[in-house]
Amino acid sequence: MLNVSAADGAAVSLDRLHKRFGEVRAADGVDLLIAPGEVVALLGPNGAGKTTTMEMLLGLTTPDSGTVRLFGRTPRRATADGLVGAMLQSGGFLDEMTGREIVRVMAAQYPRPLKADEALRRAGMAEHARLRYGGLSGGQKQRVRFAAALVCDPDLLVLDEPTVAMDVRGRHDFWSAMREYTAAGRTVVFATHYLAEAQDFADRVVLMRRGRIIADGSVAEIVSKVDGRTITAEIGDADPGPLRTLPGVSSVEQRAGQVVLHCLDSDTALRSLVDAFPLAHAITVTAMTLEDAFVALTADPAEGA
Repeated sequence: MLNVSAADGAAVSLDRLHKRFGEVRAADGVDLLIAPGEVVALLGPNGAGKTTTMEMLLGLTTPDSGTVRLFGRTPRRATADGLVGAMLQSGGFLDEMTGREIVRVMAAQYPRPLKADEALRRAGMAEHARLRYGGLSGGQKQRVRFAAALVCDPDLLVLDEPTVAMDVRGRHDFWSAMREYTAAGRTVVFATHYLAEAQDFADRVVLMRRGRIIADGSVAEIVSKVDGRTITAEIGDADPGPLRTLPGVSSVEQRAGQVVLHCLDSDTALRSLVDAFPLAHAITVTAMTLEDAFVALTADPAEGA
């Protein structure tokens, strides 16, 4: 159960949320406090409950039990007051409307919106605002959706896979725009499959599996939950089989002429590697990444049984 005094000042307060769809527990006791100004990445494998949690946060799905408060208000009240903007995968706009028309329609629903052209500029769509939605590329459609989420000038922005369908340049420009938005102390909650985006942009990572939060902290704190380092080396034509028996090595992969050793004790493993494979070269030792932690922490225990 969440601390009541902390919840009163939170941008987002989720208290013991439960939601089932038949036999599937999409949310199984989700507790989460997000302070104003935090940028939080919600991560997890498919079916972890991320989208359902975001939909309950926004009031689009009613929890079976538990409470949601945004800035001390119900989701519906906070949205009507223009405090919340959302960019979701579901839903869409009429193909016949232009980007400017779509954003103007959205602006008309809020008490103190931005001008449509300003929202389009922030989303990087000012030059294409007169084009019809149906004729836009996937990345351009995402930018229109972003502008529609920004036009209420929200204090909380909720994004579900915001850069899907964008190319590398589009993703770079999107996060540049997001940095401009968050520089004023706004709160962002986003879900993404691009773990590099979470590593580079989020202040905090919330990791879900099977409807539960299994890890919550900074990127460094999440990564620290997984012991070990990775050793990458080239061993030429040598048989890689003995690598699996080296002291300190937990698993071995082969990638494009290199071997990758996942180690619980990298110092011991490195000495053993050099002793056993004196011709080994191009050796690098790296710390665990967010992706390594994600894979390790979200692995289904049943699969390893």
